[in-house]
Amino acid sequence: MYDIQTIRAMYLKRAVEPTKHFHDRVKERRIKYADIKDAIISGEIIEQDLEDLPNPSVLVLGYCRDSQPLHIAIGIDDDKLWLITAYFPAPDMWEADYKTRKAVN
Repeated sequence: MYDIQTIRAMYLKRAVEPTKHFHDRVKERRIKYADIKDAIISGEIIEQDLEDLPNPSVLVLGYCRDSQPLHIAIGIDDDKLWLITAYFPAPDMWEADYKTRKAVN
């Protein structure tokens, strides 16, 4: 299991590798890199997938400077964070807490 303190420490040490997919999605969704940082530094882990390949991953919920919720998917290896994607959670897919996925009918 991973904890948010470990992720924050790695992020602050700049042990981070954004993927091309991450860069593309952030640009497409007009997400500011300052908001990525704020969300990681003040956010919380809401999901973990320890079986994810090629690295275990977590989903972090944080908030932008304008208080908009932001999800960031992060892969974790021994010495690096892999920023996979970031998105604004859709209200039709997430409960009001933005931590709980809505049931699919």
